[in-house]
Amino acid sequence: MATLATGWLVIIFLAGVAATWVAGVSLSKTTDALDVRLGLGEELGGVILLAIAGSLPELAITVSAAAHGNLGLAAGNLIGGIAVQTMVLVVCDMASGRERPLTFLVGALTPVLEGMLVVLVVSGVLMGALLEPSTAIGGAVSPASVAIVVVWLVGVYVIDRVRKNPRWSVSMPGSQRGRRHRREAHPDVPHPFAARSTRQVAAIFAAACAVTFLAGVALELSGNSLADRAGVNGVIFGATVLAAATALPEVSSGIAAVRLGDNALALGDIFGGNAFQLCLFLLADVIAGSPVLPTAGHLNSWLASLGVALTAIYAIGVVGRPYRCLARLGPDSLLALAVFGLGVAGMFVLPH
Repeated sequence: MATLATGWLVIIFLAGVAATWVAGVSLSKTTDALDVRLGLGEELGGVILLAIAGSLPELAITVSAAAHGNLGLAAGNLIGGIAVQTMVLVVCDMASGRERPLTFLVGALTPVLEGMLVVLVVSGVLMGALLEPSTAIGGAVSPASVAIVVVWLVGVYVIDRVRKNPRWSVSMPGSQRGRRHRREAHPDVPHPFAARSTRQVAAIFAAACAVTFLAGVALELSGNSLADRAGVNGVIFGATVLAAATALPEVSSGIAAVRLGDNALALGDIFGGNAFQLCLFLLADVIAGSPVLPTAGHLNSWLASLGVALTAIYAIGVVGRPYRCLARLGPDSLLALAVFGLGVAGMFVLPH
């Protein structure tokens, strides 16, 4: 795409954004429908499949960027995506109502555990970035990339055990937790694609996967060329513009969840997707043929710390339960906006 005119690159990029939005929404709905019908999420293997489906836009960009040697863009999209997708909770907070903040309504401690899993895997990213490339397994795979996947698998298993058999009793007056899982029938709203057969839903799912993957490749190729022509650092572009584009399906599914009253699901989906997203570093290593984390640099370390800070703000909010909103946002969301703004501004003064 490097030979195309800038106008065409912009058109291709915007088309990729639109396709990611439309296909991502269909992917989310068909995943929920298949989960209900097939019980995919009951076991660890099903959880992995559902996580991959939810992170398909990031997967597509990671594969394309690693294959073309754009390691900074791949790392920036994965690490910067943590902060950007956490900011989706600001939109969910606004959609949850005028009276009470989202973290007041959650009414569950499981999202806090999911947030702590995000902190654990981001810690693996920060430590892996300090390793020398010579420590790579077989000269290609960073041991930190393997460790991140192992930590994620163990964390998901532990959280699933806690969800099924909690060893605490919590009272959160005034909360509106909603369903524990999307496979539970909503009393007022039918499951997505209730009138279609499982075969039809699977076909829509496959088509949405294909469109999402192709859109991700188009976003990576056109976006990388646009960033080069504008003189924008690949890490910054991947962590901001690309990460925002791939977060659009989460915006749609998050708003839909809080409007249905599934406040705990909205928070848990964001944290769960963020934790899994960093597992894609292992795939990036394999495709690139060299460890990606050691190339992360100062900017990605800054972004990883920003993602941890935003995750901690909302985890604290779930426990502290702020009671009132200001301009439709809870105090935790207002703090997150301030921290995110300072974090983005800081990227432009750090040494590249």
